[in-house]
Amino acid sequence: MEITGRSKLLEVFKAYPQLEEQIIAIAPPFKNLRNPILRRTVAQLATVEQVAQIGQVDVAELVSTLRRGAGLPELQTAPAAAFVPPSRSAGDPAWIEGAPAHVVDGTALLQRGEVPVQRVNELLLTLPTGTFILVTTDFKPAPIIDAMEKAGRRVYHKVQAGETDLHLTYIG
Repeated sequence: MEITGRSKLLEVFKAYPQLEEQIIAIAPPFKNLRNPILRRTVAQLATVEQVAQIGQVDVAELVSTLRRGAGLPELQTAPAAAFVPPSRSAGDPAWIEGAPAHVVDGTALLQRGEVPVQRVNELLLTLPTGTFILVTTDFKPAPIIDAMEKAGRRVYHKVQAGETDLHLTYIG
């Protein structure tokens, strides 16, 4: 089972019972989940993201902590400092100026059997105002573009000049 910000606690507890105490330590109000009746109702509805909010911790940090505790690889994004943004072209919108807050390698996620739009949605939860995510793929990621446009996000897609297999999708 994959652990993301949208994972339901009940699913996480079923797959990784050892994480229950870790979640309670991070968000003490969830200690009531030891009660079987509350566990069946609350854990079925609550997500990892909600635990992070209640525990006042960063969602990505909590997801990484739980994934480590479950023996899963951490979800990776390249830090913005390590990324050299591509040159802007004349037709590019002004909001993609500068380095992205996160870079998601959509091609690598797909090769690992993960869904890039899920990772993008997780990152959007903590995306600072006025910043953007850059998704790199070797194809036009129409499902991500459609989902982000339907969610009212700013989206801009282009193929990197001189590299027909490098698609850049900016999401703000």
